[in-house]
Amino acid sequence: MSPEIKLAKHYDSVEKIILKRQDPVTGLLPASTAVNAHGDYTDAWVRDNVYSILSVWGLALAYRKYDPSGAQTYTLSHSTIKLMRGLLTAMMRQSDRVERFKHTQNPLDALHAKYGTQSGLAVVGDGEWGHLQLDATSLFLLMLAQMTASGLRIIYNRDEVDFVQNLVHYISRAYCTPDYGIWERGDKINHGDAEINCSSVGMAKAALEAMDNFNLFGGVADEEGVIHVVSSDIARSRFTLHSLLPRESTSKETDAALLSIIGYPAFAVEDEALASKTMKKIQKKLGGRYGCKRFLLDGHQSAIEDTTRLHYEAEELRRFEHIESEWPLFFTYLLLDAQMRGDVQGAAKWREKLMPLFVEEDGLKLLPELYIVPEANIEAEKAEPGSQERVPNENIPLVWAQSLYMLSALLDDGLLHPDDIDPLRRRERVGTKRVTPCLVGVIAENREVKEQLQAQGIASETVEETAPLRLLHATQLSELFTHIGANEKLALTGRPYQVSRTIATSRVYKVGEEQCVFLPYHFNPRAFYFSYDNLLLVEHMRSSLRFLAHNWDRQGQPLMLFLVRADMLDGDARESVLELLQAFRTDGCRGVRIRTAPLHALITSVTQEQINPIEGFAPMPLFTHPSSTEEATASCTAKWNGSPLNAMQLQTLESEGDALLAGTVASCDQPTLAVAALMQLARRHGDGYMIDTPEGIRSLRQIAEGFYDLAAAHHDWAAVRRLADLLQ
Repeated sequence: MSPEIKLAKHYDSVEKIILKRQDPVTGLLPASTAVNAHGDYTDAWVRDNVYSILSVWGLALAYRKYDPSGAQTYTLSHSTIKLMRGLLTAMMRQSDRVERFKHTQNPLDALHAKYGTQSGLAVVGDGEWGHLQLDATSLFLLMLAQMTASGLRIIYNRDEVDFVQNLVHYISRAYCTPDYGIWERGDKINHGDAEINCSSVGMAKAALEAMDNFNLFGGVADEEGVIHVVSSDIARSRFTLHSLLPRESTSKETDAALLSIIGYPAFAVEDEALASKTMKKIQKKLGGRYGCKRFLLDGHQSAIEDTTRLHYEAEELRRFEHIESEWPLFFTYLLLDAQMRGDVQGAAKWREKLMPLFVEEDGLKLLPELYIVPEANIEAEKAEPGSQERVPNENIPLVWAQSLYMLSALLDDGLLHPDDIDPLRRRERVGTKRVTPCLVGVIAENREVKEQLQAQGIASETVEETAPLRLLHATQLSELFTHIGANEKLALTGRPYQVSRTIATSRVYKVGEEQCVFLPYHFNPRAFYFSYDNLLLVEHMRSSLRFLAHNWDRQGQPLMLFLVRADMLDGDARESVLELLQAFRTDGCRGVRIRTAPLHALITSVTQEQINPIEGFAPMPLFTHPSSTEEATASCTAKWNGSPLNAMQLQTLESEGDALLAGTVASCDQPTLAVAALMQLARRHGDGYMIDTPEGIRSLRQIAEGFYDLAAAHHDWAAVRRLADLLQ
């Protein structure tokens, strides 16, 4: 059969089953045609719509190979674009929800999971559905990237780019955000409680990886359409998957939804052994003649389900043991997975299992949503699981399942290659193992520190010598991301402020025309006081390097800076710092290969991310000259001691007047007492309260800044904690 005849056959099926259902105005698709006790399937679910249009996209790609300028190529491509833009528009109407959810993580603030097919508007209330389904939003983002990479132009302007950037922020904490999952009801007991679901975390991880530094304007050579992702969100998603799999969640020992993340379309689990273990558990626990069960003890649409109730008690779930509905949908996932891996025998096996499951209507072979054990056969099925014939429910076809099957048929007929529907080549990530060499730049606080290191045979460079590179603290990278995606018209801000972890600070960022390199977060004394404790700092650096070596999955190599201050070379703990620096020099650190060199030599091997200039972002110098705050507390330096105050001293302070407390703070004769007096004044009047000091009028906050540095330098951790609380 010629390619043209094959294409015509597939077009006929796609047109009759998919395209005739597509709304001409919104471009959205109903999940099915059924309206029953389980819901109005004529609504447009985000997840169902993305899966349902994949066959149309695949057929467009197939036509493009044989007739790139033909009408079918054009109409199929733009039908795909219309649906994706229909979903985009529906979600953009809820941009206020995206903004709120970023800050609250409240399920009632989530984007809606489904919309009116003919209107694109909300169809159920915020609290009337399990709307928080991070896998659905993530699937939209993943396939937006894949479709754009295949040549479709879905995103039109900067406002839409900013909205997509905010969707990235929206899913970025999926690794720790309980949601209602792919089945919309939350935990297995059906109490409606959200929980962390691996299928959601895996889809979010795949979306973040696909969107990382991706240009939504396709081949346009401009940075306006580039999306930015914080790499540590991907790494944390990986940790969550590896700690939970092969479970789906705390309540579910497995779930067929995991097929979507260990295979097509997400390919989110790089550990091949873990992916294989998860696959085997699904097939063993959930596999059947008619498809896979969603999860064990699932009563959804069984013959004895009480359709007047949404939830069950835990002890009631045993009623559904062995009679859970079986979904042909999951055989389509297994078929596609085998095809994408080039497993010919596996593909033949799942194709053969699918063939008896089609229901013929009007000459079309359609896949039902699920197969049910008739009520009369329930006892026999429980006595001998798998012995009874099942019947399809009335939801025919489940368009999502039908679309995945038609996509597999295009692969079967040789009209598509796996690369066509996976242009980002995500499937190649499975089975990758990495131990990446790390680059380390040693930065000396000043010329004197550099000379001390040189005397030990350790090469370093001062901040001035790294120019024109800009060296900044990790907190400023966090601040930079709070501006990315901000859009006044849509009332959207950027990413909520979060600490930028090691994997995020290991890139070079080009902000406008300026190259910026960031210190790891544990070097910032204003963020935390790790850097004042040499032993803790060194251990943290070793752990961070090992983490980077085993989790870096970007082009180039990761770069970490190690800042050596003058105080780090004083005292007994200096040896731990020198030992670490010597380990860098000898090309090793606990099994991690290290290369050190001047920064200008290292950055040629480092991943660089371009960020357009951002209004409102003004990076501060790494070091500042001594301030009046430091001068005001200079007299404390020589006599600082960490002797704690007793209960009587603290009680006495509480009864002292403001004038005496202010005098205690200003004189600093007893530093620990001065800190306690400062805290007492701040409780009474706030940190903006002004007092007279030998150096002039100063606010309590200004003085606390200086006290904080001194207390940390002298390892008075009790004082540090109090002052850190005041300074936030």
